[in-house]
Amino acid sequence: MPKHGKKYLAALSKVDRTREYSPREAIELVKEISFANFDETVELHLRLGIDPRHSDQQVRTTVVLPHGLGKPIRVLVFAEGEAAHIAENAGADYVGSDEYIERITKEGWLEFDVALAVPEMMRKVGRLGRILGRRGLMPNPKAGTVVKPEDLPQAIQLAKAGRIEFRNDKTGNVHVPIGKVSFPVEKLLDNMAAVMDAVKRARPAAAKGTYVRRVVVKSTMGPGVKVNPQAALEMQPSV
Repeated sequence: MPKHGKKYLAALSKVDRTREYSPREAIELVKEISFANFDETVELHLRLGIDPRHSDQQVRTTVVLPHGLGKPIRVLVFAEGEAAHIAENAGADYVGSDEYIERITKEGWLEFDVALAVPEMMRKVGRLGRILGRRGLMPNPKAGTVVKPEDLPQAIQLAKAGRIEFRNDKTGNVHVPIGKVSFPVEKLLDNMAAVMDAVKRARPAAAKGTYVRRVVVKSTMGPGVKVNPQAALEMQPSV
């Protein structure tokens, strides 16, 4: 069992580990016990009742967080010609083709948060699957990150506004950031409600039994706080 410092243990002592808190109580407690000397990310972790070994029980979707993530989102667009001009004019941080593919494959460059691509580029971008796929950065039509040139402005705008993609890991868990500790409680609750709604909508038809089995919120460095799953599923954003 890993050893924890005094600040972590002090924070943990304020958490009733036998209790499932309401979403509001959990968020308030996470903010209260945050102890790091930087603005920690608030994370939402879900244990789902799916069998990730089966392709028909995968959870992969996107959500636009009403209040964003509290940090600038850097957008890379794989495009050439007119599509590249559209992306540049729409505010993409990086736009290009072979030069960025080479930087990623040879230098391990990953200084971006969202990657978009026009369909024509996927023949080239496909070779980045091993690198970008495991980091959740690979452009994918199902996730709305492979878009037609005329749709690039909206896709870039949504990405910068807080549109994020998430998927289950190999153990059937989902991990999603929902903002910063410095956010007001209401904004964190709105973001959490948006994620829970997206999770509900993404339920695989093949999933049987209880779908959301465990819900935990925590800050980057802090201990987890359990949330009542049913209460989390019933959340409604106020915006």
